[in-house]
Amino acid sequence: MRVCFRSQVQPAVADEYRRRHAQVWPEMLEALKDAGWDNYSLFLADDGLLIGYLECDDFGSVRARMALTDVNARWQAEMSSLFADTELPPDLGFTVLPEVFNLEDQLAAASDEG
Repeated sequence: MRVCFRSQVQPAVADEYRRRHAQVWPEMLEALKDAGWDNYSLFLADDGLLIGYLECDDFGSVRARMALTDVNARWQAEMSSLFADTELPPDLGFTVLPEVFNLEDQLAAASDEG
């Protein structure tokens, strides 16, 4: 499945967010990959709008697998001060956006019909 989510980084610390993501801890990278966060990307606008994209078997499952890792708890604690909503760990504050269009899916459906 494809997943897109949004969150909000405090605009005043957007550069710090970018700096930290330029060299994510190797242990965190491995944990994400092992948990099934495939083709994972983050996009950050100057106003702090954060968009994430990943492909996975099941979003609930890959989030649960990450929640079991010590490195994720440490990473979320390190990153929490950069987000607008500090009531939740950053990875629990994601708003998942429903997919409304995918080119490959529609091309495949059109070729099946024709």
